[in-house]
Amino acid sequence: MAFIMVYITHASEEAAKALTDELIESRYIACANIFPIKSAYWWQGAVQNEKEYVSIVKTVPEQWIALKNKVSVLHPYEVPCIMKFEVEANESYEQWIRESVKVQT
Repeated sequence: MAFIMVYITHASEEAAKALTDELIESRYIACANIFPIKSAYWWQGAVQNEKEYVSIVKTVPEQWIALKNKVSVLHPYEVPCIMKFEVEANESYEQWIRESVKVQT
């Protein structure tokens, strides 16, 4: 059994927390980790250097499309970063993730 981690960037810690809280409460994800980061990227004709926050959220593979769509609707960025990584962990942790998520149909 495997699960996915999804990497999402945010403008602030508050924005990251609000989005991940919504995803947890609606059971799209089992949990989230939030970290401060420094981002450099090309945007609107110039290099940008910004402080951002990243959330790493954990869910089941069957939830990927619904989660990606939900984040796209809720996220304030014009082009949000929503990246999926397939991962494995110890069996009891993966089972907890599976039990914590309600697959959206």
